[in-house]
Amino acid sequence: MELLAYLHDSELVARFQRRCGLFLVVQTEHHDGSPVHNDEPRGHVKGRWDHQDKNSNYKYKKNGCAISGCSRPKYEVRNWLLHFLFLLSAGLGHEVFYITCLPCIHWNLDPFLCRRLVNMWTLVMYVGQAMKDVLKLPRPFSPPVVKLETRVDAEYGLPSTHAMAAITISFTVLLSAPSRIQFQFEVGLLIALTLSSLVCLSRLYTGMHSVLDVICGALISAVIMFVTYPFWETFDQFQLTSYISPVVALSLPLFLSYTYPDLDHYSTTRGDTTTILGAGAGSSVGYWVNQQLGQTFDPPGMLPVPLPTLTATALSRGAARLLVGAVALLATRLVVKTLSLQVLYWWHRVPKQDDSARRRREIEVPYKFVTYTAVGLVNSILVNRVFILLGLL
Repeated sequence: MELLAYLHDSELVARFQRRCGLFLVVQTEHHDGSPVHNDEPRGHVKGRWDHQDKNSNYKYKKNGCAISGCSRPKYEVRNWLLHFLFLLSAGLGHEVFYITCLPCIHWNLDPFLCRRLVNMWTLVMYVGQAMKDVLKLPRPFSPPVVKLETRVDAEYGLPSTHAMAAITISFTVLLSAPSRIQFQFEVGLLIALTLSSLVCLSRLYTGMHSVLDVICGALISAVIMFVTYPFWETFDQFQLTSYISPVVALSLPLFLSYTYPDLDHYSTTRGDTTTILGAGAGSSVGYWVNQQLGQTFDPPGMLPVPLPTLTATALSRGAARLLVGAVALLATRLVVKTLSLQVLYWWHRVPKQDDSARRRREIEVPYKFVTYTAVGLVNSILVNRVFILLGLL
């Protein structure tokens, strides 16, 4: 228990941040208003932080002095290279990355790999998100930690779903690619380890997770992949050929979205989880439709095929596919989200200007599920066909 408490300690995260050149800027004063003369580096104040309010107010006590802070303290960056590296790594777990960059595997490499990736990503992310709201372990406290993100601060911390996604994405591609693409496995392993490690460390640098959160996230992903790996081929056959596959692909994620664990306060986890489940459901149905139509867009030639040559023409065509595909997905998201919200607001007789109504289960779950199911369908069915029409595939 002492080891677990140590790994979950906020000060351990703060020490990592300071080692990487990120310091909390704290203004200190005595009770009489005179300044405290502190020889510590700015933002590095040793002592005990008393957590008074998890969302706003904190107080630090040391030698009869009081230091007030808030959930968004000022900070000082002394190593800009690491700062931008970790912010970029943290961005790999955000929605914009999922909706634009992950489908590039489908558009530019192999739909088979994208399908495997989406399947595992959906499973692992649901497990991680639900565990957060069942275990209800807090994120690191600020102070002493510098928090560089605010959107998910109301969520619980353990496990780190960024870490889970990074491990799952990197190693699902690594384990699935040898049968499809010719590449040096050792190089792929190095890339997978590097990317997943950067994302895991970024969660400490941004102050959003404890060391325990990150370790548990990585271990849970590894266990899920180890247990499910022998059944990947079997699930592929069911997903692509069974007539009940579309029914299961839509009904099970929708059920899981509606039965997601309740909290005593609003958190973004239910909406984010519904987003993931919807995208996975739409993609699954889309891949089934492609299989039935006999047009799966597999790489031409005998498998495994060589990696595409990175010529100027190939790079320009890849960039064009990225641009067209991203526009298609973002446009789908905008249109379906707007229409579904209008219908749900009308059905539940909610004023259109009441943005807080989106947090209600009866509105949040259906609008997010429908929106991202549509995104998954467009990605898996329509985008490649648009590429053919435009001469990009």
